[in-house]
Amino acid sequence: MSLYSETPSAALLPSGFSDLLPGEAEAEARGIACVMEAFSRHGYERVRPPMLEFETSLLNGSGSALSTQTFRLMDPSSHRMMALRPDMTTQIARIASVRLQDAPRPLRLSYSGSCIVIGTPGREADRQVSQAGIELIGPDSAQADAEVVALGATALEELGIKGVSFDLSMPALALGLIESAIPAADQDELIQALNRKDAASVAELGGPIAGMLAVMLQAAGPADRALDMLASLDFPEAVRPHFDRLVASVAAIRERAPSLRLTVDPVDFRGWQYHTGLCITVFSTTSREELGRGGRYVAGQEPACGLTLRPQALLRAAPVPPARPRCYVPVRLGAEDMAALHAQGFATVSALEADADPAAEARHLRCTHFWRDGVVHAL
Repeated sequence: MSLYSETPSAALLPSGFSDLLPGEAEAEARGIACVMEAFSRHGYERVRPPMLEFETSLLNGSGSALSTQTFRLMDPSSHRMMALRPDMTTQIARIASVRLQDAPRPLRLSYSGSCIVIGTPGREADRQVSQAGIELIGPDSAQADAEVVALGATALEELGIKGVSFDLSMPALALGLIESAIPAADQDELIQALNRKDAASVAELGGPIAGMLAVMLQAAGPADRALDMLASLDFPEAVRPHFDRLVASVAAIRERAPSLRLTVDPVDFRGWQYHTGLCITVFSTTSREELGRGGRYVAGQEPACGLTLRPQALLRAAPVPPARPRCYVPVRLGAEDMAALHAQGFATVSALEADADPAAEARHLRCTHFWRDGVVHAL
């Protein structure tokens, strides 16, 4: 009896879930390995949180922002509700504040793994998403923001992704203005208009700050131009520090990565709602989808800044890596010869018995080469 019986629905998977086949899965693994190696070289130590946690732990504190995107299930052992992580950042915050509370700061951690998100109606295309990222925990400074952005850019460069752009936002700028001037009952409608970039609705709903919000809408674009336009605004005393921090972070990023393309969108509210300061979204001219997202948040009681890249999106934007050549080898090939083939970059596919025609069997198994009489032959 076969291990898996074929039925009419055998290939049917839940919406938003898919198999990665040979080639795709290997490319993703190589991409993640490349990114994680870049993080490791710069002192970010890898951690691996579990896929599943108790709901009260995963969705506690800043994790409550993940509630609407979280799958839940009952633990048959403890009969407590458990949750599948939709994002790894809050787990890293837990590890830092509990398991690594005595580790010296700044604390630099990296991670990779899969997350499960509910998605939104009509947009459940990716409900299982891979993540690879870094978190810099402890300092609250423009230099820390710049380190995270510059290292993310380095990782993307090593993957060969061209036309990378980091889009920066500071939601507290617009939110601070709105909270200071607009009645609470009218704030959500105005925020939605800003999200839609609906200038007419913003002018209608903005009241005394409509003019400032109009300038902020128009400022979206290259960082230098955006900051010049924002500098002309008379921000309230409580809001001004957020603008000053945005200016300082852009300057620090320029110092670390002078050639990196930076844009600023002063009214961008995308991202998880746990972000508390500078927010980062990564794009590339080679892709229509965002490649990563991050920003400043609170890890337990500590300031932190992180960046989460999406390996599957990265691979769609990166050049297609060359396939590893496959060499068909006889069943009793010596260890030294096998090691030499691996050192040359071959994947070896071993025969299970003697073959009358190794070339034919090599073609059958999709090999590019075969071994005969001590020599590698190309097909």
